[in-house]
Amino acid sequence: MNSIGKYGCRTVEFLDLGRMHDSIKEELLQAFQRVMSSSRFIMGPELEAFEDEFAQYCEVPYCTGVGNGLDALHLLLRAYDIGPGDEVLVPSNTFIATWLAVSQCGATPVPVEPLLSTHNLDPDLIECAITPRTKAIIPVHLYGLPADMDPIMAIAQRHQLVVIEDAAQAQGARYKGRRVGSLGHAAATSFYPGKNLGALGDAGATLTKDPAIAKRIKILRNYGSEIKYQHQVQGYNSRLDEMQAAFLRVKLNRLDEWNTARRALALRYEYNLRQSSLVTPKVPVQLESVWHLYVVRTLERDALQSHLQSHAIQSVIHYPIPPHLQGAYAEMAAFQLPKSEQLSQEVLSLPMSPFLKEDELDHVCDVLSTFKPLAS
Repeated sequence: MNSIGKYGCRTVEFLDLGRMHDSIKEELLQAFQRVMSSSRFIMGPELEAFEDEFAQYCEVPYCTGVGNGLDALHLLLRAYDIGPGDEVLVPSNTFIATWLAVSQCGATPVPVEPLLSTHNLDPDLIECAITPRTKAIIPVHLYGLPADMDPIMAIAQRHQLVVIEDAAQAQGARYKGRRVGSLGHAAATSFYPGKNLGALGDAGATLTKDPAIAKRIKILRNYGSEIKYQHQVQGYNSRLDEMQAAFLRVKLNRLDEWNTARRALALRYEYNLRQSSLVTPKVPVQLESVWHLYVVRTLERDALQSHLQSHAIQSVIHYPIPPHLQGAYAEMAAFQLPKSEQLSQEVLSLPMSPFLKEDELDHVCDVLSTFKPLAS
């Protein structure tokens, strides 16, 4: 908590990375010094070690570190030869990067609406969106909650489609006992600093069980080269650097501990808000969320956010404008996607961090209890 709010109370930050990094400061400094001393900054032993460790954590054979989460999705689509003339099914309710990866390949993103109960892709709406041009599905594990992967994989098998998980918000989550990242044909993740497993800058990775796809990603991320100065394809420069890999190795050792803390805080939110008028998140049976975000819904979202702000409580809207209403996709503005539009007007993410203190969470809930909806 840093600044003083309108009523004299200190700010409850949405995500306090300072506390997180203070708790592992010495380990991060050691990692920094290790890389500095090695003078290996690109494609060295830290990256190799992190790729092995994260692959084992996610229960897959292959992990390839890349520059960021968008690149991870994009390079996977390229590795599967998805491009112009192809269609890829994407959630209508997601961060725009999921769509951008498809567009960067020259393919067309085709939005599929979410379940209002989970905000994740609705498997029952997938088959009606499939056409002869459909080549892949990208389910997103939104807010740390796995998408319903079994029916998605069954549909994909029937129609011979590739399934690429967007696991950027769900490192460590489980679906029926299995880690996200191991559920589809491949997966992409982001290590943006605010993620459950975050670097100290941009970073990302791909995950797969397929050695051929892993090899293609390694070539594509490095200028299309497997052997120095020999470039068999037109590739990209998207490599997870040694410093970020070293920092991520430190944090990976704490990820389960931090996710456990997030679950405890989510349970405390659920208990404190049990009599609230807010729509609170629920986790379906056999799914294990890692609570990247704690997202509530209300018709009075903007007024509620202002109320929290007046009491020095930070909150964020994930996401205020659906991809189809962004200027980047102006050609899709006429699409009828009422569920994603409804969510964009109702969702509000409350403070959530493994270092959020219980008394801070209780204060947030106390302030929520004093909110008087404008319609009342």
